[in-house]
Parts: sequence; structure tokens; C-alpha cells
Amino acid sequence: MSSIKVTVDRIQVGNYIKLPLGWCDHPFMFNNFKIDSEEQLLLIRKLGVSHVSVYPQRSDNGLLPPTSTSDSTVPPSDISNLDLERIQRELWESKQENIEKLKSHRRKIIKTEKNFQSAAVQVRSVMTKLASRPLNAIDEATQLVGNMAESLLKEEHIVLHLMSETKESENIYYHSLNVSVLSMLLAKMKGLDVNEIKTIGMGALFHDMGKLKIPPQILRKKTALTSAELNFLKQHPKYGLDFVNLVDTFPESAKAIISQHHELLDGSGYPKGLAGDDIDPLVQLVSVVNKYDTLCHPLDITKARVPSTALSWLYKNSVNKYNQSDLKLLVKILGIYPPGSVVRLSNDQIGMVLSVNSDRLLFPNILIYDSEVPRAEAPIIDLEERQLKITGVLKPDKLPEQIYEYLNPRSRISYYFENTKSDK
Repeated sequence: MSSIKVTVDRIQVGNYIKLPLGWCDHPFMFNNFKIDSEEQLLLIRKLGVSHVSVYPQRSDNGLLPPTSTSDSTVPPSDISNLDLERIQRELWESKQENIEKLKSHRRKIIKTEKNFQSAAVQVRSVMTKLASRPLNAIDEATQLVGNMAESLLKEEHIVLHLMSETKESENIYYHSLNVSVLSMLLAKMKGLDVNEIKTIGMGALFHDMGKLKIPPQILRKKTALTSAELNFLKQHPKYGLDFVNLVDTFPESAKAIISQHHELLDGSGYPKGLAGDDIDPLVQLVSVVNKYDTLCHPLDITKARVPSTALSWLYKNSVNKYNQSDLKLLVKILGIYPPGSVVRLSNDQIGMVLSVNSDRLLFPNILIYDSEVPRAEAPIIDLEERQLKITGVLKPDKLPEQIYEYLNPRSRISYYFENTKSDK
């Protein structure tokens, strides 16, 4: 959006401006903002800059007429210098408070990231041992799922964070972990007991294990599968069941999730074409999550949907196929704009949703693009505190290069929950 450079005596309340200063050289939270008070206007004029950039299309008012060289003084104001000093001090204090909140939020992200990576390592270990040491694999998985279930049940409100980029070659591990985490969150929201949550966690973690017996050239094929290849792929629920049947300790109640996770309520699924109540209720829950994650990460990456679009697609196309109550719960956990969504805000800033709180879905935490601020110090804002709204979702591949590199949108959208009860 185009801007014009003007002297500070021409700006007024309602102008959207950009300050020609470093982020640490002024008391305002952003370099770009709309002037919304006379106090802000006076503070800008006292920053020692002669010019600012004004964005007419974002401004509510036009510019003041230019002053002559003999009359370049700023008009008098009813605001005293003492009042102005107090306001400036309050702005600096507020900015410092926001910086401390930002640091605290980054610490929480780092902590959650460590928990996520630890879980991912365990999932990788489980899958590696599944064929050669199945008993050890099931024991490790039981411990992992048990720990996650207990952590979830301790949390009053779930804060779901977007996790860092993952290796494409390990997609099956992250897919399994993602489906397991989100399915357990749904189970908690649904009010299921700890044993049912653990059952869902185990079934979801192992739901795609049968794909380990599918040739890689089929799993990674970008073009349409032949009928023979498709039939082979549709055997993976059976192969997964064969794996877990090697161990007596795998919970019997979780086996249906492995064998039925591609069955659909209208009977159009596979491998048995089950319909309606013939599909286990716990399977119906996991199936919704599995479909969501698959829409975000299809084999053909060009067909990948951004998180919000994946949810919209499910709403429009799943009425007779997936449990609608479970789908509504998924939206309640992820929000209308799930973590990983690149969004435009009501002040025209662009950012990426980093986390959502199940108790405040309309106000996620957003990482803001600001060319004047180093990415490592990029503002993470709370929409409610800033009184901003999301006005649209942007496709990452349509972003200007500098914004894409700054926000670093994930090609693999992985989630993990914040554990506020642990200091580990």
C-alpha cells in the first residue's frame, strides 16, 4: 500500500503513519499505527523526527495544510508538558510490560516445543521397534499416552501451540502424534474419562502403523493411484491390526480405531463399508481428526489446504460422513483460525496464528510481521488486548518473499498443548 512522506506538522488524529525510527527508539508498541489521540500526536511531534510516512488509504482523516517556512510552529495544545511526560512514561512502561509478556510467551513456546520433540522421539522409537520388539514398543507407547492423558486432565483450559517445522521423511511420525494429541484433546473436551482418553490416544497413535508395510513408491506417489495400488493402500488398517495383535498388552478397546478409522458414516468408507452406529464412537472421533490432518498434509502437497480452509471443507463435505458433534469440538479446540493460519488483521497488519486458548478462541496469539523489528524479537500480540480482529486468511505461497521468510509458515502443521502444571 502506497505512502507519502510528510512533515510532522501536517499529521493529525486519524492518520495511519510509519515512524522512521528503530523499534527501541520510541514508546509506541509498533512503528506503524493509527494516531488515535491528541496525546499520541503531540508525543510523535516531540520524538525529534521531521518527517513520517502516512498511508492515506488506511487513514480516517486527510493531512493538515502545509505551513509556510515562516510559520512552521506546531499549534498550541491544552495538554501540559507534565501530562505529556506522564503519558510518555506510561507508554514506555506499557511497552516494557508487553516485551516481558512476549519473553514469557516465548519461554512457554520453547518449553512446549521441548515436550513435543521429546514425544516425537518416543513415537519414532515406538515405530522403529514395532516389528522387531513389539512388546517394548507397546510399553513405550502406553507410557507416552498415559503421561499426555494425565497432563491434559490437569489443565483447566487448553492452550494449543503451533510447533516448528518437521522433516518430510518423518511425516508418518508427526501425523500419528498430531492425530493422537488432537484426538485426546477432543476426548477431554467431550468429558470422557481417563481410560477412554488413553484408549483414544493409543488407537490414534497406531492408526496408520499398517502403512509401514505399504511400498514407499505408493505412499509417496503424487499422481493418481492405479486400482491395484489403491487396493493395496486400503489394506493398511488390516496390516496395522496385525502389528498390534502381536502383543497381548495392546488394549483391545483401541483396536477398532486401527481397523475402522477409514470407515464413514454413510457406508462409503473402507475396508468393510461399515455405516452409522456400526462404527465405534471412539473411531468416529479419531476419524474427524485424521481427515483434518490429511487435508492439511496430502500426498500431493499442491493440494494442501490451510488449516481454516481444511475445517471449512470438513463442514461443507462431511455432513453424512463424519460425526458432526466431534467436528464442532475440533473447531472449539482449534478455533476458526487454527495455529498455522496466516492472517490479515483489522489494522492491515499480517501475522501468523501461533497459539489458541480453548477458553478464548476468538483471540489467538499472533506473530506479527514488522520489517522494523528483528524476527527473533517479532511482536506476539493478543488480539483482545490490542482490540484487533482477523479480517481474512492468506495463502502462504501468495505472500511477498520478505513476509514469507519473516513469518516462516509451516508446511507441516503440528500441534502440542502447553503443560502449565509442569516445570520440566
